[in-house]
Amino acid sequence: MGVTRVPTGLVQDGAAGGVVGESTPRPDGVPKVTGEFAYSSDLWHEDMLWGHVLRSPHAHAEIRSVDVSGALAVPGVHAVLTHDDLPAKTHYGLEIHDQPVLAKDVVRHHGEPVALVAADHPETARRAAERIRVAYVELPPVTDEASATAPDAPVLHPNRTDRHAARVPHPNIVHRQPVRRGDVAAARERAEAVVTGEYEVGMQDQAFLGPESGLAVPAEDGGVDLYIATQWLHVDRDQLAPVLGLPPEKVRLTLSGVGGAFGAREDLSMQAHACLLALRTGRPVKIVYNRYESFLGHVHRHPARLRYEHGATRDGRLLYVTARIVLDGGAYASSSPAVVGNAASLGVGPYEVANVDVEALALYTNNPPCGAMRGFGAVQACFAYESQMDRLAEELGMDPVELRRRNALSQGSTMPTGQVVDSPAPVAELLRRVRERPLPPERAWEHDGGVDVRALPGGLSNTTHGEGVVRGVGYAVGIKNVGFSEGFDDYSTARVRLEVVAGEPVVSVRTAAAEVGQGGVTVQAQIARTELGVARVVVHPADTRVGSAGSTSASRQTYMTGGAVRHTCRAVRERVLTIGRERFGADHPAWAGDGLLLEDGKVVSCGGEVLASLAEVLGEEAVELESEFRHRPTEPFDPETGQGFGHVQYSFAAHRAVVEVDTELGLVKVVELACAQDVGKAINPLSVVGQIQGGTVQGMGLAVMEEIVVDARGTVRNPSFTDYLIPTVLDTPAIPVDYLELADDHAPYGLRGVGEAPTLSSTPAVVAAIRAATGLALNRVPVRPEHLTGT
Repeated sequence: MGVTRVPTGLVQDGAAGGVVGESTPRPDGVPKVTGEFAYSSDLWHEDMLWGHVLRSPHAHAEIRSVDVSGALAVPGVHAVLTHDDLPAKTHYGLEIHDQPVLAKDVVRHHGEPVALVAADHPETARRAAERIRVAYVELPPVTDEASATAPDAPVLHPNRTDRHAARVPHPNIVHRQPVRRGDVAAARERAEAVVTGEYEVGMQDQAFLGPESGLAVPAEDGGVDLYIATQWLHVDRDQLAPVLGLPPEKVRLTLSGVGGAFGAREDLSMQAHACLLALRTGRPVKIVYNRYESFLGHVHRHPARLRYEHGATRDGRLLYVTARIVLDGGAYASSSPAVVGNAASLGVGPYEVANVDVEALALYTNNPPCGAMRGFGAVQACFAYESQMDRLAEELGMDPVELRRRNALSQGSTMPTGQVVDSPAPVAELLRRVRERPLPPERAWEHDGGVDVRALPGGLSNTTHGEGVVRGVGYAVGIKNVGFSEGFDDYSTARVRLEVVAGEPVVSVRTAAAEVGQGGVTVQAQIARTELGVARVVVHPADTRVGSAGSTSASRQTYMTGGAVRHTCRAVRERVLTIGRERFGADHPAWAGDGLLLEDGKVVSCGGEVLASLAEVLGEEAVELESEFRHRPTEPFDPETGQGFGHVQYSFAAHRAVVEVDTELGLVKVVELACAQDVGKAINPLSVVGQIQGGTVQGMGLAVMEEIVVDARGTVRNPSFTDYLIPTVLDTPAIPVDYLELADDHAPYGLRGVGEAPTLSSTPAVVAAIRAATGLALNRVPVRPEHLTGT
């Protein structure tokens, strides 16, 4: 017996690989395109059972009883578990352990897990789960700030003991973070132009390709081996072990093929359920969600309501900004505290403002749980503050790009948190670059006296032939933090081995960094090849046998795990040189010199003289080292003022959107979405451009189509790709990318996290362009046809 289709390592040789700064194809690219890549849903064990989760049909209800006898009577069923069957700890969570493994007395959101079934066929498990009888008594749902903080509001999580509980004015507020600087009242007196606005951001789904899946295999030592698609192996393990009643060393996780993540795989989904069923039955258990289960089974982007006020002088200098940002965290905390911190600290945008009063908070409600999604709190704020900048420009009669450039952050500027921006911040230059790029031709859909309807809004449905179609152009710029913040001990671990195999030096790299499609495997190989001068690099599958790499989120993995690989490779290089000096130094004085390098499998002096091959230096000996890498420390924000060195690095991106709108039908065609971004150093330019384009499209989706619709009872109305729409290749416009490489001296190679920043500014840029085309205010995303036609 055995598990099949578990990756055994990704090998890159000299022909396929590259060094830092070279465009290098990803080894998983071709297998994914051809369908040969092994995802976690492809895992198989010849002795396995199938697991299924029974979920609540209600958003808020009391559980009076659970009768599993009907399920147990189904032939082929091996186990049925409820809350009463849990062996140890009953709750988990990324920061606040408020989420039950299985609901006991109450359910708090639509789709909450209530019971588990293991059977010898997936349909048997599903049919058995349908026979479980749960007696519910529906309770009034908490769905917004008014119902969450009313005097008689039901407290969704009574007796809180988490570190935020004592600092919030109501127990249904997960976390609250103010940011206050300067004297807003005095600045308001001096303001010559004031604009206010109220904005709303809908609930966006990560919409990754591969639904949640994994395989749990019970082990002979009483532990469990879990093969799983996740973003953070070690935090999964640290939540699972107490739930399973096992020591961490007996809970072993190996990363399986991941079909995208974007934040939704940071929280546990089916991990605990598969492990519990495997340990109960003594058989491997596989769980694969269908798309309906996936929509109900992972966190989403926080929907938000935001109120802003901007005051400025007549010549366009910002004097003050006030903001109140209310994020709907849903039923459980997930990463809401960190999302609040980002929304508050980045809520003014990439602008110099001396007087600031911002408050951000997240609510507990009976809506679906919300947590990490690309942009992580900064997306919601960016839509609001950029909409405000356009309003202010209109009020002042000023060009909106010029207004932004006049107030742009630069190196040496001070953030509203009091933190000085001590690395390049080319906000004005990014805006200049997108502004000066040539516009796409007008009426490109019209040629030779005819009309190419495919290039028109709704053209693929043959809804228009150009009548009523108007063009608009809009701009936006955003700021995003990189890495974990607010004093979190952010680090990554790498183990590197250099040895000679069949006469050729080979580097092996082991980390726990989750490859979720961002190209981290390629980056690790490029760094190893650069630092050790070896063509052949093997990057092994990520697992918990090596120290934590942290989460593949916050645009941090290239910075952190790339930093760990570089740090460890340099230690390996020094050890190799020490061995060489011991073996050859007495006969060749150049070995005693400084600046020895490893190049092309050889030790080379600073003058270019080859001293020895690595095969000669190492012989049968292997050098293997493991080390951790940390970025410079950050600190928590002051709970009352929000002051503090909270973020290790900032990233910036600007967009120019060109749209065409059919004003009669309310249909939008994004013609072009140009981006300029500072990346510090492009480790792999091919992947950098791909990340920028991917983030841009995800932001465009939020602007014009993507939203999870939740009704007044807290029920998700569109949990499928039939009804939840995402941009396809036919919706994706031209996305020209202009990236700058302005090194951050605090970061490995000067690099800057790339993946999230373009998601911020693409949304408000598209909406600004639609406003320019229609003259409508448009204070909510996604923009729908009825918002444009008034129907």
